[in-house]
Amino acid sequence: MRFCLKTYLLLIFIGLSASAQQYTITGKITDGKGIVVPFVSIYINATTKGTSSNIDGDYKLTLPAGKVDLQFTAIGYEDKTISILIKENKVLDIILTPKVFTLNDVVISSSHENRADEIIRKTILKRRTYLNEIEAFSCEVYTKGMQKLLTAPKKFFGRDVATILDLDSNRQGIIYLSETESKLDFKRKNKIKEVMISSKVAGNDNGFSFNKASDLSINFYENVLFEDKLSVRGFVSPIADNAFSFYKYKLLGTSENEGKIINKIQVIPKKPNAPAFSGIIYIVNDTWRLSAVNLFITKKSGIEFIDTLSIKQQLVQINDVYLPTSIQFNLVGKVFGFKFSGYVIGVYKNYNVTPSFRKNFFSNEILKIEASSNKKDSLYWERSRSVPLTSEERENYVRKDSISRLKSSQHYLDSVDRVKNRFNASQILITPYIYYRSYNQKSITYDALLSSVYYNTVEGLGLKYAVTLRQGFNDGRYYTIKPEARYGFANEHFNAHIKAKYLYDPTKNASISIGFGSEVANLNSQKQTNLLRNSINALVFGKNVAKFYERRFFNIQATREFAPSFELTLSADYARRTALLNSSFQSFRNQPNFTSNDPFNPLDEQSYLFPQHRALVLSGTLAYTVAQKYITRPDGRFYMESEFPRIEFNYRKGISGIFRSAADYDFISLEIFQKDVHFLLMGKSSILVGAGKFLTTKSLNYPDWKHFRANQSLIFDADERNFHFLDFYIFNTTKQYFEAHFQHNFGSFFTNKIPLLRRLKLEEIIGGAYLSSPEKRNYSEFYFGIKRLNFRIHYGYAYDRHTLIKKGFKLSYGF
Repeated sequence: MRFCLKTYLLLIFIGLSASAQQYTITGKITDGKGIVVPFVSIYINATTKGTSSNIDGDYKLTLPAGKVDLQFTAIGYEDKTISILIKENKVLDIILTPKVFTLNDVVISSSHENRADEIIRKTILKRRTYLNEIEAFSCEVYTKGMQKLLTAPKKFFGRDVATILDLDSNRQGIIYLSETESKLDFKRKNKIKEVMISSKVAGNDNGFSFNKASDLSINFYENVLFEDKLSVRGFVSPIADNAFSFYKYKLLGTSENEGKIINKIQVIPKKPNAPAFSGIIYIVNDTWRLSAVNLFITKKSGIEFIDTLSIKQQLVQINDVYLPTSIQFNLVGKVFGFKFSGYVIGVYKNYNVTPSFRKNFFSNEILKIEASSNKKDSLYWERSRSVPLTSEERENYVRKDSISRLKSSQHYLDSVDRVKNRFNASQILITPYIYYRSYNQKSITYDALLSSVYYNTVEGLGLKYAVTLRQGFNDGRYYTIKPEARYGFANEHFNAHIKAKYLYDPTKNASISIGFGSEVANLNSQKQTNLLRNSINALVFGKNVAKFYERRFFNIQATREFAPSFELTLSADYARRTALLNSSFQSFRNQPNFTSNDPFNPLDEQSYLFPQHRALVLSGTLAYTVAQKYITRPDGRFYMESEFPRIEFNYRKGISGIFRSAADYDFISLEIFQKDVHFLLMGKSSILVGAGKFLTTKSLNYPDWKHFRANQSLIFDADERNFHFLDFYIFNTTKQYFEAHFQHNFGSFFTNKIPLLRRLKLEEIIGGAYLSSPEKRNYSEFYFGIKRLNFRIHYGYAYDRHTLIKKGFKLSYGF
């Protein structure tokens, strides 16, 4: 009896083991001519469990023993269902038949309208319904991203490109290859929570992927897509409410799939330079919803740095809704002599369209990367990856992973550093020279020589040079030490100081900084002109717009987030301040228009703006960005650009009596800044509103006044928050103020309609600003101009009340 029981239990165990055994189905997918069909969706029939073939048509699927129906689906091909009995590893090659689309299956009620047009009109009428039909879902997402260089210059800013990017002798090769597995949760109103559970980066065992499943989410039921991502304005969906203003349509035919009639429609931009897609969309008859898209956009449509971006998206019906099973982005481009190509693919599986989320499940954390996500070994990935590697990708993994330990060794890193550290005299003239000690995570940065030479009327010809030492740690912490020396040949003043910073908690952006020594500082604490621009203004245009003073100082500052998007900064600054006089009047102009270093007495070269004094100033700033999304990685927290304003409250106090400090005042201010408010095809706007007041002013010297982001230069920083014509110094205040700024970028909305200008991709800029204070009531300015990348020119007007006081051109190179 005991023997029979043991035998019976053994048989049960063997049966359970057999049923739990996992087998691998592999194969290649081709068409009838033997041409591979890439990125085919393969799913267990009537489920969302499955995988996808790779770019070579190869697929791999791991399944338990038993009978299963596999469905193979690809855009432009007939679906194919194969029933197989799985009891061992099996090779199953598949041949897909191209779909035959005919023009005999659709009945159109109007005899005067293009057949495709009526289908599109019916689809547009359903657009809003389908845009909001998905209340929530959960799924698993596999992503793979690959970028490769096809050609590259030998050197870039004096550095050997092949060595830095690990390219072959032809300067070609994969520069980024990464895979991820994530759990993705979604709730309507764009609530997203993604947890990355697996991450693999070629050649970096300790690295975390930059792939993000939510970045692949694209919904063609939106009117405009890729807004401010590939261009300022974005691109019009082929089924947008105003799509007929941008597209022509052609019905290529219909086919039947599982009892549904699918319309294959070609979308054609009416104008080659319109912000519109080209390609094919597939629409289900009667329900008038998208089942798949195969579209592309080119640089003619306004994308930057990329020549062509193609998008393939396959949708599957789950209950009463359609959700993506796969999406693929392919790109090619060329910039600065680098020609590149690549793709990103996402495979969605195991959908649950009726999930139940606990209260407060969703937050502003849109992605969390688990610390163990990069610890999965190669056997795990062989078993788990949804899209098989191509031979090139597999070779890249093998080569880079095999030497990853070697690359982390001191001997290897030192050998690479010897190449990167080769000194190039011509390079350091223009760009900083960086000396690397990669094994110890150290670097030393030497300033570029050209940026270290300057001229102003206070110091004359001057030299300023700094060296920055950086020490990093494996957990993301780092510290920097930066000594700087400065000498003016005309006034013969030598100044030197040291500043250091320690980031001790990357996840909370927590740091402490300290500095001491002496420096020449701008009288306007906003520092709206740098040394190079000021030198150009003085030597070329004969205007010494910047005014300076000298300070010997000690300061300390601490910054920390005490909650996501809430940042508190506290600082203490003690300084002995000394006003300076002009000592040089050289210029390339015969009669330069130089003024004294006292902006309130421009003709008196012996006027000191303030007496020498000491000041101890304490300040605190609390900043909060409303609803700012962020990513949590093991090495820190990284914020996304917010759709909502940043609110900043500041309190500053001068402390008298301590260390003979003469400062005695209280100042508060509030600033609200909203960057990039989008208006679809009309571009984007930025808005700033600020106000402040000195509560007490018992003892207040000019460096403690409220200073504005002003400008008097032809060449200046075109930040949205800057005034463009306001004097740097004389309208700063010791009382109260209100300021407002507005700027709008039309993103080539107008210039794209002019044949001779559209090729330049110029972006139109308009803007204005307003200031009211006791020193300058009802000051306003308006400007308009054009922008291309970081270069910009505009023309503007400044008014004091209703009187025009200034006008002219402004230039900016915005680096």
